[in-house]
Amino acid sequence: MVKISRLLFFASTVLFVNNVSAQQIKLSADVEKALAQVKSEQIKADITYLADDKLKGRAPGTEGYQMAVDYVVGRLKSLNVKPAGENDTWLQPVKFRKAFTQNAVLSLSSGQVNNLTLRDDSYVIYPNPSVSQVKISGGLVFAGFGISEPALGYDDYAGLDVRGKIVLITRGAPEKFSSSVAAHTMNTGQILKVAAEHGAVGVIMGSADSKAHLNNISKGVYSVLDNQGKIAVSRTYYSDQLSVFASINYKIFNLLLIGTNKPLQSIIDKLKAGQTNSFPLKVGVNISYSSTYQDITSYNVIGKIPGTDKELKNEYVVHSAHLDHLGVGTPLEGDSIYNGAHDNASGVASLLAIANVYKNIKVKPKRSVLLVLVTGEELGDLGSSYFAKYPTVPVKSMVADVNTDMPTIIAPLLSITALGAEHSSLANQVGQAAEHLNLGVEPDPEPKQARFTRSDQYSFVLQGIPALHIKYGSKTADGKNNLNEIVAPWRAKYYHKPQDDINGIFDFEAGKKYAQLNFLIGYLVAQQADRPMWNAGDIFAEKQD
Repeated sequence: MVKISRLLFFASTVLFVNNVSAQQIKLSADVEKALAQVKSEQIKADITYLADDKLKGRAPGTEGYQMAVDYVVGRLKSLNVKPAGENDTWLQPVKFRKAFTQNAVLSLSSGQVNNLTLRDDSYVIYPNPSVSQVKISGGLVFAGFGISEPALGYDDYAGLDVRGKIVLITRGAPEKFSSSVAAHTMNTGQILKVAAEHGAVGVIMGSADSKAHLNNISKGVYSVLDNQGKIAVSRTYYSDQLSVFASINYKIFNLLLIGTNKPLQSIIDKLKAGQTNSFPLKVGVNISYSSTYQDITSYNVIGKIPGTDKELKNEYVVHSAHLDHLGVGTPLEGDSIYNGAHDNASGVASLLAIANVYKNIKVKPKRSVLLVLVTGEELGDLGSSYFAKYPTVPVKSMVADVNTDMPTIIAPLLSITALGAEHSSLANQVGQAAEHLNLGVEPDPEPKQARFTRSDQYSFVLQGIPALHIKYGSKTADGKNNLNEIVAPWRAKYYHKPQDDINGIFDFEAGKKYAQLNFLIGYLVAQQADRPMWNAGDIFAEKQD
């Protein structure tokens, strides 16, 4: 029954908006008055400080990031928010390990060829944050997209023995998967997890794009350590059993398929059509490399607004946003400071505006509210992943996460898309809050961007906590309803560039409405007796008890 409902669900997720029962809500005069206290001028002031050159782009572990931490803590104190970090402080230390690969060698061997050493520009071997010296040899098995979802009718590992072998995969997902499900199943962390669970000892990712370049990892790859110095969170490492993660270019990928009578494009076409195509290869792989490390400490900032219900106050609605950005980097147009005004000083300003609403509510909601400003989002959602896995409150007490990441406040906010809401009952609160603010709710206008798994809400999802991320819809004041087309050139000029500073394009009234909307979604969850639930048969429901 679960398997059937899951399949039906994935066929219809893009239509969830049409099925949301947006029951009209009536807020108390107290809440309405507090909601009106969100001021666009304060949002601008918070962004202006956080994106100032003196903070040097807020890279984790830097003086500029610490200035941002101090500013946010000061603002939260002024808004009567209580500290909810470790040991009754505002902070949760996050210990990053920056790892580098050295002396990497990858060679192939078969019955005809032994130890064919590949050119080092044809592959990338990711550093191992746990084991400093790795040397491994093993048979190679092609496992399609590396996806194992039998309940969705797709399993690249079905009938395939990869125990003790190195798995070769190409990144992608069947076309029948919805955008968020595809993004989840082709996420690197998920690929490594699935390979390890099937007994593989390594993963090699082959590029199916002849024009693509391999990732440049010369500046290091980040993971997070726990209090015992073990790897707590990583996007490129799963366990010591899986000691190798590497990428190869299109040319080498094709070379490995020679003799299989299976042209690469034919394989890709079948996989996209939902037809698995896995098989052992008549070639072995020899890999050796070493890893070196640099460890730094950064911080998540956590504040709490205590609830009022005797029982429900021990449960939490989380509002999250990332505080970090890219720091100082390659100069563009004479500027080397990546200020991150939109990404994500605007999201932090939104959380501070939410705190201000709660300050002005006389009767606080039934559930407690956590405001979580995380580090390391730009390093792969690492700070939020650490908090979601090792929270400062019991993990099962967190009932939902409403994340705010670069809301893109460059035009009036007339409609929204709620990334991830289609997976859970949070779609109801989204519909109610949006209707109250006269906002339309639409499907994701850019599904190929895979935005659901590219920000901090995904960290909570992986721990079984329903979560969402509000982004703009398509509606525009002139009726052309093409906001995504307007955003595209803006993104090309400003996104992850030094030009994303306070002198860029802003609509602070849109920022005000984003904050009001996110507050309402969280407030409705905080007031409702029932916890948010994943939809029956949803791919993420398995983690929820």
